[in-house]
Amino acid sequence: MDLDPIRALVANDIEAVNQLIQERLSSNVALINRLGSYIVNSGGKRLRPLVVLLAARACGCREHTHILLAAIVEMIHTATLLHDDVVDESDMRRGRETARQIWGNGASVLVGDFLYTRAFEMMVELQRMGVMEIFSRATNTIAEGEVLQLLNIHDPDVTEERYRDVIFRKTAALFEAGCRLAALMGARSAQEQAAMAAYGRHLGTAFQLVDDALDYEGNSAEIGKNIGDDLAEGKPTMPFIYAMRNGDAKTRKLMRSAIQQDGQEHIEAVREAIEKTGAITYTYSLANEEAERAVAMLDHLEDGIYRDALAVVVQFAISRRY
Repeated sequence: MDLDPIRALVANDIEAVNQLIQERLSSNVALINRLGSYIVNSGGKRLRPLVVLLAARACGCREHTHILLAAIVEMIHTATLLHDDVVDESDMRRGRETARQIWGNGASVLVGDFLYTRAFEMMVELQRMGVMEIFSRATNTIAEGEVLQLLNIHDPDVTEERYRDVIFRKTAALFEAGCRLAALMGARSAQEQAAMAAYGRHLGTAFQLVDDALDYEGNSAEIGKNIGDDLAEGKPTMPFIYAMRNGDAKTRKLMRSAIQQDGQEHIEAVREAIEKTGAITYTYSLANEEAERAVAMLDHLEDGIYRDALAVVVQFAISRRY
């Protein structure tokens, strides 16, 4: 599914967001400019700012505030990517070398910190305590998710409940915050703000579950990273968890050993076990359930092209191959 027609609906907004991000990345420290520009211009779906812009339009937000909101969301997300790649020791993202691979771990962490603090400077410009509260809570939740994921590394006994908590914190929370703020800045009712937050939460969860599935059955050229990276990093994601729960004793022994030993060399055997247990199908079924819940939340909005576009984004999230 191609999102270009959806992006065209807010093309001027997207251009304004990109310009604002470039302006706010500017620093007197040359390394910040180089590394920041590299990561921001390295491609990616830019789904989070797109969703914020569409949600803001659907909620009647017509001021410049929605541009600022979308830029803040993207800068927070970019900061998390820089930190993630250091923690995960990743060498490739979006088909390119990671920033840490080029400039080192220290520079990546510190420029990630710069992006976080610059994002909070931008929040202050909105002069709304409610905005600061929602963004601050979301950023804290993301940090907690990173720590929880770290605790799950190499643990073959991670439960589905524990993993769902991680993906809410690491992925869904920022979607949730962005959509809630779009409704807040559009002066929507508390009920509508809650509905938009739920839309973002379910969309983000569906998006991450599809990522989980693609890591085992996707194509590395399409998804822009190595297949089996989650296994190589010792991360038990939803397909792994399901296969551990439903595989026979031989399968569980293989998978336990692989996750405990960063078992990239066992990826084909693990992929076969995951396919055999129906773990990919199960993961997609969970993503589809989340997608249905997200679309249902849009009933709280008036009919219109932006509401329809938000529904299309959900379909993209669960049907994509990258």
